[in-house]
Amino acid sequence: MSFYSVARKCLGGFFRAFYRVKVTGLENEPTEGPVVVCANHLSDHDVIILGACMKRQVRYFAKAELFKVPVLKQLVKALGAFPVDRKVATNAAASIKNTLQILENGEMVGLYPQGTRYPGVDPRTTEVKGGIGLIAYRSKATVLPVCIYTKSWKIKLFRRTYVTVGKPIPFEEFGFVNGRGAEYQKASEYVFQKITDMIPESIPDPRKDQAAEANAD
Repeated sequence: MSFYSVARKCLGGFFRAFYRVKVTGLENEPTEGPVVVCANHLSDHDVIILGACMKRQVRYFAKAELFKVPVLKQLVKALGAFPVDRKVATNAAASIKNTLQILENGEMVGLYPQGTRYPGVDPRTTEVKGGIGLIAYRSKATVLPVCIYTKSWKIKLFRRTYVTVGKPIPFEEFGFVNGRGAEYQKASEYVFQKITDMIPESIPDPRKDQAAEANAD
């Protein structure tokens, strides 16, 4: 059994309880093959939350600053992340190469269409970068949209966090023709639309949600 499997088995439940995660749609997660997991980005904690929810290991390229925090560094590494300094173009190119290699190996990679965190901001009002489209085009991997939402769009310990896993998007669905910048952007926006479509009309009240669970028990 891999270190990741052991860590997830020992810590996955702990972190799901820590963030009071309620996950739905896990049956949509592909059981094999290369997959790009795409989620909206609320917090640095998103990496931990997704890692604790998904059945397969999700690999990430995370900002280099996370690897400078002792405890977080070890945790992020254990989750399969690899660092990238987004300020250095050569490092960004190397990260894309690493991502494509991981997908070629049939693994899962986690990426954020927004490109950066937007704590406290409704994802539907944010911009989307074209990187997801580029990776999808070059890898021809399945894309799995995931929506993360919570009260006020701010991840906090012991505040209910909702994770909804959407239907996989096969490569053919993007309709790529030439694989240029405009197509990459269009593909990224398409993925992000799938993500934001999973946002409910109103965020559930954590207190009511907790009461409903207690009554169900």
